[in-house]
Amino acid sequence: MRKTEKSHPAPSDQQWVHLNGKLVPKAEAHLSIYDHGFLYGDGAFEGIRVYDGNIFRLEPHLTRLFRSVRALGIELCVEKPVLQQQIAELVRKNGHYSGYIRLSVSRGVGLGLDPAHIGKTPTLVISTEQLRLYPQEMYENGLHVITASTRVPPSVCIDPQIKSLGRYVNNIMAKMEANRMGAGEALMLNMQGYVAEATGDNIFLVSGGMLLTPPTTDGALPGITRQAVMDLARDMGIACRETSLTLYDVYNADEAFLTGTAAEVIPMVSCDQRKIGDGKPGRITQRIIAAFRELTKVDGLKV
Repeated sequence: MRKTEKSHPAPSDQQWVHLNGKLVPKAEAHLSIYDHGFLYGDGAFEGIRVYDGNIFRLEPHLTRLFRSVRALGIELCVEKPVLQQQIAELVRKNGHYSGYIRLSVSRGVGLGLDPAHIGKTPTLVISTEQLRLYPQEMYENGLHVITASTRVPPSVCIDPQIKSLGRYVNNIMAKMEANRMGAGEALMLNMQGYVAEATGDNIFLVSGGMLLTPPTTDGALPGITRQAVMDLARDMGIACRETSLTLYDVYNADEAFLTGTAAEVIPMVSCDQRKIGDGKPGRITQRIIAAFRELTKVDGLKV
């Protein structure tokens, strides 16, 4: 985490969560054993970053959350401006001015698959935490990546545009593969053999000065950081195209990097023991990283 540039109140010893619209001490926040999120992974979530009191791209995150729950048929009993206020309130309450914010929504409480057995009261939890996916040396030297045997679920079964709780079992299994191989991350393919994403990140390749990234139809989540990078590339005059990618494209890219809320932008310097480019973070990657760090200071909600 980068050093704080402004003076904010120090975090208090007592930490809080927002649970169903109420501030609750973290140690006292509990869910029912029959919550559908716990029982069946029936829900959606968002991970959000706050940088020096700036909640980065909060509006796009909330828009994606509301679209996810609508697609799942969950009626979220809170308006977007109220939810935004609750997030800002929790950040201030916990003195959490740089770190990770998690929003989790489940369909509600009830045993059995049939949603008809559940009242129209979803579970909504907002929490804050420190989370870092990769050690600092990987940001400086780049990630060594493998290709996982675990595939992303077909888009005709689970639409990757829905950031659902249950979908991430495959990503966890793929991450376990990376851990067993001593790799920093794993790429996941779809059932047709095209590159979809990494276990917790989107992927970008640099080829001939152009950015390439898989479309959501190939299994990629429409990541908020992914979109931020695409916006930055446009502003920087770097061409960017969504297109299907194979491992051949990855192995022969000039540069590669991964993007995600927790990961930010991190270079990828090898895949399956093939060096990407010269095996070091590339020039365009470094320009994108620098521009992204500046963007996190100004794009979002100040608290």
